[in-house]
Amino acid sequence: MRNLSKTISRGLLAGVALAVLPLSAHADEWRYAFEEALNEVQGVYATKFKEYIEENSDHTVTLFPFGTLGESADIMEQAQAGILQFVDQSPGFTGALIPEAQVFFVPYLLPQDETKLFEFFRTSKAINEMFPELYAQQGLELLTMFPEGEVCLTTQEPVKSPADLNEVKFRVMTNPLLVEAYAAWGATPTPLPWGEVYGALQTGIIQGQENPGFFLESTKMYEVTNVITCLGHNNFTTAMMANKDFFDGLGAEDQELVQAATQSAFDYILDYQKGLQAESLEKIKEAKPDMQINILSEEERKPFMEAAAEVEKEFIGMTGDGGKAILDQMKADLAAVD
Repeated sequence: MRNLSKTISRGLLAGVALAVLPLSAHADEWRYAFEEALNEVQGVYATKFKEYIEENSDHTVTLFPFGTLGESADIMEQAQAGILQFVDQSPGFTGALIPEAQVFFVPYLLPQDETKLFEFFRTSKAINEMFPELYAQQGLELLTMFPEGEVCLTTQEPVKSPADLNEVKFRVMTNPLLVEAYAAWGATPTPLPWGEVYGALQTGIIQGQENPGFFLESTKMYEVTNVITCLGHNNFTTAMMANKDFFDGLGAEDQELVQAATQSAFDYILDYQKGLQAESLEKIKEAKPDMQINILSEEERKPFMEAAAEVEKEFIGMTGDGGKAILDQMKADLAAVD
């Protein structure tokens, strides 16, 4: 359980990481940290990546699931410092580092249709050509981005319109655009580290949060909440990266190995996700029969879409011409798979 008692100060974690993972570690050992547990989507992806590397080379990949080396900000810092060779992080957390990455939180930008969504992530010029340059400026080699599932809200009371979120203290990642989106819906956005969310819901410090269905099920968020509402507004996205100095220092054969392992795991995780959302919501209902699960209709979603229309303008205001270019390219990429 990801609870407050497991949250360790960033300074201590950095010290632990440096002690456990010295830069002089064996060259054949590659270290890979991610934001979720081994049995969650990022963990499944990382496991497939590890299997491919180890089956096709003499390298070993050591995996560090959530909490092992800290929270998202901690493992990103360790990847930039070269303590880690690979890292997964949601653009939601990368927003402060790479503002353009907040584009993934423009509500209703990504399609709900799974086939179109997956094809977008496979073929997007914005993802495969534009974003790598931005990540490289931060010392990171962007290897891929992949979706993890439709994001749904958990609250204590039913949500049928933005008015139902009025003044609800809603946990968000430390992402300015996500704050804008929930403010547009009338909620009180409350940035909070993930390790504190379960306890904050349990004690009433916050009344809501959002995550994909599999994550709501695996982390047992339903234990401390009453209603799940799917607005169709977003799909959780993850970026998989390498430390750029490490990647650039690899020989051509090892670079090709990493790219092949990335693609193999990418193909696997898209197939793995088929039907996962519905299956996860069913498991939640089985575990808590009185849980309300509401999938809003197109008509019910209209007020949320209308209220969120200004969020796109906020994104451009935050990121300028660079952000607009990314957004325009993403729209073109999405139109190409429509």
